[in-house]
Amino acid sequence: MRPTDRNAAPAMALALALVALAPAPARAADIPDAAQSDPVSMGWMQGSPPPADKTIRVGDTSFYKFPQLRWSLSHWRELFPTRNVSRGDGPVAPLPAGKAAELDGLSFKPIGSEQTMTWAESLGANYTDAIVVLHRGRVVYEKYFPILPADRQHIAFSVTKSFTGTLAAMLVAEGKLDPSATVTKYIPELADSAFGDATVQQVLDMTTALDYSEDYADPNASFVPYARAAGMLPSPPAYTGAATIYDFLKTIRKNGEHGKEFHYRSPNTDVLGWLIWRVTGQPADAVLQERIWSRLGAEGDAYMALDRSGTPLAAGGFNTRLRDLARFGEMIRLGGKWNGQQVVPAAVIEDIRRGASREAFKFGGYPTLPGWSYHNQWWVSHDEHGAFMARGIHGQAIYIDPKAEMVIARYASHPKAGNVNLDPTSLPAYRAAADYLIRRK
Repeated sequence: MRPTDRNAAPAMALALALVALAPAPARAADIPDAAQSDPVSMGWMQGSPPPADKTIRVGDTSFYKFPQLRWSLSHWRELFPTRNVSRGDGPVAPLPAGKAAELDGLSFKPIGSEQTMTWAESLGANYTDAIVVLHRGRVVYEKYFPILPADRQHIAFSVTKSFTGTLAAMLVAEGKLDPSATVTKYIPELADSAFGDATVQQVLDMTTALDYSEDYADPNASFVPYARAAGMLPSPPAYTGAATIYDFLKTIRKNGEHGKEFHYRSPNTDVLGWLIWRVTGQPADAVLQERIWSRLGAEGDAYMALDRSGTPLAAGGFNTRLRDLARFGEMIRLGGKWNGQQVVPAAVIEDIRRGASREAFKFGGYPTLPGWSYHNQWWVSHDEHGAFMARGIHGQAIYIDPKAEMVIARYASHPKAGNVNLDPTSLPAYRAAADYLIRRK
């Protein structure tokens, strides 16, 4: 927190608690490490009822302060309104065990460091809650920490965007959405907003020119009223701002020219959720259930967080079991074919993997992702392995490496939101695992 922020009004401090995990300790050494902040050993929400100093609430934003957030991310349904996303009634698609990958001792150099780190050390450094590695569709590495048993759902945050983007891309492939059409062809309610003259594809690739900031460390950022509209932040007395996600979208003004620069802004995905609802007649979570989740042979139901009006939070509200997240990633790796059926058209996956403009991506300000692009709500590396990702704050990830025939799914609860804090240890760890699996073929 900057010195000038320390005297902010209580309402601003409340907003900051949500978007920046409250005032951070002055030194990294003061932040409890992964073992010290384990929610089970700390006793959060244990007891009948839990003691006041171990109770986590939404109203006082303790749910999003560290270390309490380590409990919250795998108990989202107990804090916010949600709707079930059914696995359907079909059999579970097996994830058979493969030859164990001896990854714990695997060493690599984090980005920007000359010191080596082991895979096992990286899990602690990134506050990993659970991680699974698939090689050719077989589980070769899997680890769960006490907070996240295998049968519990965890919030995926912006990994949700890749589900939403995939659904929208499927509708484009079917001719139900025209990528070159303006958003107002489908949602005239947004005519006076920044999205009024943006195309569907610009929304998919986040090259819209929005007067909106998603700086999680800035208490004055547009993300604060956005979070209020999503229902994740209590509104102050006499608040007259947007009370729902769709009402908030109407307030965003244009700043610049669409199609020129990539800037990561969650409202784009909420527009996609609205587009999906408008052209299918069903909310995005119902379409996700029908077209993807019920066809994966998932081990369990998932669920979607909702705003106050029951609108699914298409930008970051999906909660799943870890293995089911990996099933989705493996289906994408296999070109959309999974569980004996073509779940997503192969052409949709091929288009995602091609990525988008790397020049536009440079404007996004991601120093740990040089040469990447963003396309249809997926992060595309353009490296020699063709790796691409779904990414969410605090360390949620699906990492797909086609050359290594590898999928990694991870849930985490890092004290800092931005993945720039995890990339230096996560990305080289993933690449080291891929290289290891290629060598041992």
